[in-house]
Amino acid sequence: MRRTGRGLIESLLPRLAVAEPQPGQSLDPRSLFAGAPRAVWLEVGFGGGEHLAWQAARHPDVGMIGCEVFLNGIASLLGHVQRERLENVRIFAEDARRLFPALPDASIERVFVLFPDPWPKKRHAERRFIHDSNLDQLARLLIDGGELRVATDDAVYKEWAVEQMAARPDFLNVTADPAAKVEDWPATRYEAKAREQGRQPIFLRYLRQPRESR
Repeated sequence: MRRTGRGLIESLLPRLAVAEPQPGQSLDPRSLFAGAPRAVWLEVGFGGGEHLAWQAARHPDVGMIGCEVFLNGIASLLGHVQRERLENVRIFAEDARRLFPALPDASIERVFVLFPDPWPKKRHAERRFIHDSNLDQLARLLIDGGELRVATDDAVYKEWAVEQMAARPDFLNVTADPAAKVEDWPATRYEAKAREQGRQPIFLRYLRQPRESR
């Protein structure tokens, strides 16, 4: 990590960091931000942070929570935050699954899972993020009509993600063309790398179905 990155980790991250919740703790995601964001969006594994920063810059009324475990990626996002003077970004520097239990039902409007680790071998399928246990949590966290976006360039993961999501009655597939992105879906370095190496990513969109009224 470059010296600049280390400096941002030491100086800026403490102001933006979301502390790991204690067992049984409840955390209102809106309380993490100054003012009152109209909604909160969550990115799982933000990589270099370019997508999260792009969304934050164009949606200043939305609180953006990014989850990432790798320091180089965190430092990269902090660089974007500093250069673009973003005030609506918070960082959970741990596995996103450690944050999920503390968040209330229907507290997140949009979730991004972009180019997750594919775990291509069949024996590692349980480790893939798009899996029932995680999808149960995302279904709980998303508001009715909330959106889940998934991108991958891995051939195995493409089939896996489509199959897993098709089995979920709580998500409605609104993907028009999996090879094309909607307008507000910027490219990331992972997408660029995939295309350079001849792999065609897919871009999937799902809406949280309305919960049954009680």
